[in-house]
Amino acid sequence: MSEQNSALDSSVPPVQITGLHKYFGENHVLRGIDMTITQGEVVCVIGPSGSGKSTLLRCVNGLEQATQGSVKLLGVEVTDPDADINLVRTHVGMVFQSFNLFPNMTALGNCMLAQTKVLKRSKAEAEKIARENLERVGLADRIDYRPAQLSGGQQQRVAMARALSMDPRIMLFDEPTAALDPELVGDVLTVMRDLAEGGMTMMVVTHEMAFARDVSDRTIFMDDGVIVEQGTSEAVIGNPVEMRTQTFLKRVLDPTHVAELGETEPD
Repeated sequence: MSEQNSALDSSVPPVQITGLHKYFGENHVLRGIDMTITQGEVVCVIGPSGSGKSTLLRCVNGLEQATQGSVKLLGVEVTDPDADINLVRTHVGMVFQSFNLFPNMTALGNCMLAQTKVLKRSKAEAEKIARENLERVGLADRIDYRPAQLSGGQQQRVAMARALSMDPRIMLFDEPTAALDPELVGDVLTVMRDLAEGGMTMMVVTHEMAFARDVSDRTIFMDDGVIVEQGTSEAVIGNPVEMRTQTFLKRVLDPTHVAELGETEPD
């Protein structure tokens, strides 16, 4: 781990995005995104479905290739074709809408696999760390359960424990509660709140306005592939300046439209 750590620069902001554009054919999904996330900062990205939020997150982690612009993670330009993206990813945890767990493995096994395969940890060390993180997310009594034996909220917490077991320096969340029944959302958000309070650098694409308002240091509102408004969460959610932000928040905070918040994003 020491060689991996030395290859990454801890003195620069963990996330630096400059002039980011992304096309899917003729569809211009991201239209010049500039963003910096500092160490320990929690940034929530909100906006309507199709605004480019998930595509932005996937470009940050190198799951989508940027058409133009620069993305740096921990000082490494991941948009450089010669970048060691796999090295960077060992320090970046990502949690998706879908849990992406191995169905034939227990919760413990899911949390151990990448540790042994990628970080080359011994089985004993990987198991110790996996158990600690499953306890951290409140699943110490479910370590021997397979995904099919767990609720959606429990599966998502296993996915979080798996990411945390890699000792990430940044956590990326792509609508982590979107696929969950409402009564299961709270447990996942509690874990995320604990991570934020512990100083984890986090970029969160979310439709949970209360979480964004109460936990994040900064909220970014995106629409049509651009950043329309950003600032403190209290300002952006509580007193937005831009008309597009006001319209979006009025719609999503209106109880008659709450169901729309659960839509998955097609981009």
